[in-house]
Amino acid sequence: MQQPSGLPIVDVTRGDIVESVHHVAACAATPAGNVLFAVGDVETPVFLRSTAKPFIAAAAVAAGVREAFDLTMQELAVMSASHAGEPFHVEAVQSILKKIGLDASALRCGPHLPYNERAAQAMQRAGEEPTALHNNCSGKHAGILALCKVMGADIDTYLEAENPAQQAILAFCARMSDDDPSAWPLGVDGCGIPVYATGLRKAAMAFARFAALAGIAPRDAMALLVIRDAMVSYPEYVAGTGEFDSVLMQAAGGAIACKAGAEGVHGVALIAQGLGFASKVIDGTGGRARPPVTLAALRALGAPVSNATELRGFAEPIVYNRAGRAVGAIRLNADFAVEQASTT
Repeated sequence: MQQPSGLPIVDVTRGDIVESVHHVAACAATPAGNVLFAVGDVETPVFLRSTAKPFIAAAAVAAGVREAFDLTMQELAVMSASHAGEPFHVEAVQSILKKIGLDASALRCGPHLPYNERAAQAMQRAGEEPTALHNNCSGKHAGILALCKVMGADIDTYLEAENPAQQAILAFCARMSDDDPSAWPLGVDGCGIPVYATGLRKAAMAFARFAALAGIAPRDAMALLVIRDAMVSYPEYVAGTGEFDSVLMQAAGGAIACKAGAEGVHGVALIAQGLGFASKVIDGTGGRARPPVTLAALRALGAPVSNATELRGFAEPIVYNRAGRAVGAIRLNADFAVEQASTT
């Protein structure tokens, strides 16, 4: 069985000692798949997990859900989200469900407390139990149910890979990365839907196409544009207050669309440059290593975020002890070198 591998480029220090090291694989590419830089193994398939959500949402848009149900930009953004369960996230998902004639009972993603600490504490103080609406994937599920409605597919089996809606999603995602969906390794995501695996080079190419809207069919490009505009216009709906993806998109001012996934995966569309970046923290602890890796890659690629004050805490996160004292840091120990490559 193939295993992904990376290079030991993120150090976690305590005092003057490196206490832990994260191995990372990463790739930057053009819409044609030309590699600008590669770190570690970028060909072995890895599950993209929630990093694929913009493409899943775009598949629904390409099928006509936006027009059929008069979906707002906020609702489209939450369809691509791993949201933190804040009230405005929940309201957006509820609104989608209402528009398609369903309610929270149709969601098969399962409940969990909001990731946002304030929202979770408010629920606990009120004695409320979380529902599937609070699941970080509920927006995606609502979007897939909308796709089922448009296609006339069975909403009761929307989690199954054989459902026509899931087949349409997998076909769309495969077009973004020049893959054969019939040959894809499929698994089951944490929220229950089929999840596919592809190499980081192909994932970077897919995000470059998301950025440049090039190398793909016009209908697919228009759907990606709709989702991209929704994400950069309402980045707080894509993750949440203070979350890395939302802060990064806010700081970039429309120049970047990005999406994190479980097990340390991340994808970034550099819109101004028409480039894509994809990475995986091999041990799966994306929360620690992902922000420094992504920001270093974006600096190397010339993205307009290097001086953003709101991102400084993500570039080299401080390690605190229980009493709040700074005792170490999380930092890259290597730079990315960008090769010369065609941007077509």
